[in-house]
Amino acid sequence: MPVKVLVVDDSGFFRRRLVEIFNADPRLEVVGTANNGKEAVEKVQSLSPDVVTMDYEMPVLDGIAAVSEIMKRKPTPVLMFSSLTHEGARVTLDALEAGAVDFMPKNFEDISRDSAVVKHALVERVLTVSRTRVGGSTKPAAREVHKVAPKPIVMDHDRGVIIPRARKKVSLVAIGTSTGGPMALQAVLTKLPKNFPTPLVLVQHMPAAFTHAFADRLNNICQIKVKEAEDGDKLQPGVALLAPGGKQMMVDPRNGGCVRILEGDERLNYKPSVDVTFGSASKCYPGKVLSVVMTGMGADGREGARMLKNSGSKVWVQSEDSCVIYGMPQAVEKANLADDIIHLDHIGERIVKEVS
Repeated sequence: MPVKVLVVDDSGFFRRRLVEIFNADPRLEVVGTANNGKEAVEKVQSLSPDVVTMDYEMPVLDGIAAVSEIMKRKPTPVLMFSSLTHEGARVTLDALEAGAVDFMPKNFEDISRDSAVVKHALVERVLTVSRTRVGGSTKPAAREVHKVAPKPIVMDHDRGVIIPRARKKVSLVAIGTSTGGPMALQAVLTKLPKNFPTPLVLVQHMPAAFTHAFADRLNNICQIKVKEAEDGDKLQPGVALLAPGGKQMMVDPRNGGCVRILEGDERLNYKPSVDVTFGSASKCYPGKVLSVVMTGMGADGREGARMLKNSGSKVWVQSEDSCVIYGMPQAVEKANLADDIIHLDHIGERIVKEVS
């Protein structure tokens, strides 16, 4: 059965173009369109689509209000279209907080061209979003089940007993995420206290226009400081540096520990890339990094996690039942690199306990 799509946009041109693109793929079927948020809410109820594509600026009811109503009445995966501006970033983050799963840039020029690349990216994103969990369908974390690596042990020959080996000091916390990540990062970072004793580096797949607004948003709601990383920023306790969109962030041991921001290599699919940041951290702080791979599609983070694991550092992943998309964490788990699998609700408190 094809995935049922509801297209919501006040631009007749944009609606028609999306309908053409989606209906040209046998895996998708457009079951309806709407030109405002109120109509969108009603058609979600009557048509039961598998996924909704949603514009923000619309008459009667805007996209954020429409997403919020959909999540209350009939939770359905929503893909937002957003402009690549600071205001567009703010609006998109509001939409994600309201319950939207993911977003794509709204570019009339790209959608007008008969580009196979653009059409493929759009169709694949819609298919991925259609498979996600929304509206509280994620299982609660009342009874967490972890996979825990066995504790290292050492023999005390003088006393003739086996005692646990002392735990290594955590010098850096590194977190990587993608689809579903903005809200997941918010859930984790808001649980960290103001006196958090360790520096953090964050990698979230996001366009360049969005990461500054996202860092500001996190900084406003967290007790720790969060900022978009700049070249040469020092690693400091209680400060989280967010990799800027479109570039790569590497950890550098010089000057007591800092980050380097580099232009994105075109050979890499992700800019920023979790693998790049994790890999550099493994070389700077061998055995002293606590890394977490959270919700997101694809496998970015797996090879970086492998390098961290080989250096003696810990690798945690978010549990499947608390992920929007269990792609990146699953890739790490399947490679047998995960020391622990933790529900989103517990990751923040577990980090605090680990670095204390």
